[in-house]
Amino acid sequence: MSAIEPIHAVSLGGLPHGFLGRRGGVSTGVVAGLNVGSGSKDNPAAIFRNRGLAIEAIRPGAELATVHQCHGSDAVTVVRAWPMEERPHADAMATDRPGVLLGILTADCAPVLFADLDAGVIGAAHAGWRGALAGITDSAIAAMESLGARRDRIHAAVGPCIGQASYEVDRAFRDRFLAADPDNARFFVESAGGRPHFDLEDYVVHRLVAAGIEEVEALNLDTYADPDRFFSYRRATHRGEPDYGRQLSAIALS
Repeated sequence: MSAIEPIHAVSLGGLPHGFLGRRGGVSTGVVAGLNVGSGSKDNPAAIFRNRGLAIEAIRPGAELATVHQCHGSDAVTVVRAWPMEERPHADAMATDRPGVLLGILTADCAPVLFADLDAGVIGAAHAGWRGALAGITDSAIAAMESLGARRDRIHAAVGPCIGQASYEVDRAFRDRFLAADPDNARFFVESAGGRPHFDLEDYVVHRLVAAGIEEVEALNLDTYADPDRFFSYRRATHRGEPDYGRQLSAIALS
């Protein structure tokens, strides 16, 4: 078993956090590595073990809080981790409680981790294209503000997600973004074949900056293009694989 690889963001300072890929873990087959997704067909015992390994790699002894992600724009505040069967339907979380590890699962969508170090408030968001367009990062910021954070002090980091070169879409997809704001055309380029490619990471960064977040770090890591390091839903689909894993991005207070 290879070592777990927490990828850190400079902007989040010394807070326990990490964008984890697939390296490490006990899962085998097409989801080999650190698969933490209960929505996969993986052995539940392996998923449970991988979650424990992920916690130990980021914040030993913490309670891992996750939500039932649904590609929406709802955010919740967290007092303590919910049992798996009681997780709320949401795509972002905020907390001011030490010992709670906020975890987001992705397999091409953009994970975003937030921190207001002065207020002692952290957040995490799952930003797929639907959630990003609907304002999930705005909801995460609002949830943090409800706990005493200030957006001019919040730092945000956008973790591994599908890169523009790998993200071919159709014109109907692009039209959704142009209908919301014609300036969104800048997040699309056309391939040699004339198909649009969408820059999810840059769009999420744009939404964060537009919301007043002054410190935004983008890690510029393409999940699709690096199969040894990251799970990718789109890559698994293109390869005709029967399943795909999910990686964890998480943050806690010290």
